[in-house]
Amino acid sequence: MRTHRDENIDAPVVLVRWYDWTKWVLERVDSFPKNQRFIFGQRLADRSICVLEILVDATYRSKKAELLTDANRQIEVLRWLVRLAKDRRLLTTRQYGFACKGLTECGRMVGGWLKQAVAKEQGTDASAQAPF
Repeated sequence: MRTHRDENIDAPVVLVRWYDWTKWVLERVDSFPKNQRFIFGQRLADRSICVLEILVDATYRSKKAELLTDANRQIEVLRWLVRLAKDRRLLTTRQYGFACKGLTECGRMVGGWLKQAVAKEQGTDASAQAPF
């Protein structure tokens, strides 16, 4: 049986890691109490999937900086939502630690990708505007 890792050999590492994190958080949300699942859990699920969509878009676009900036903002919101989930006892301390580790790792990867994209886009724009 092929896994998503086998099928997406050319996918950026951050996209594969985020896919795994999203899958994990969706499994946690499924176990939230019903009254929290539809109010709070939905926000976690929606934002996680939103970041996944943004990363897929960034993979295929030449101008990535704006998308990656948005992904960074969404990841920051998720950090706060995960913290709130822990404080409301929807996540155990161990689950919270795992979630934070994944968010930090992916956040750093997106930040690095963003830095590269900005440098590339500025280099392209600068040469197009100032012919020597």
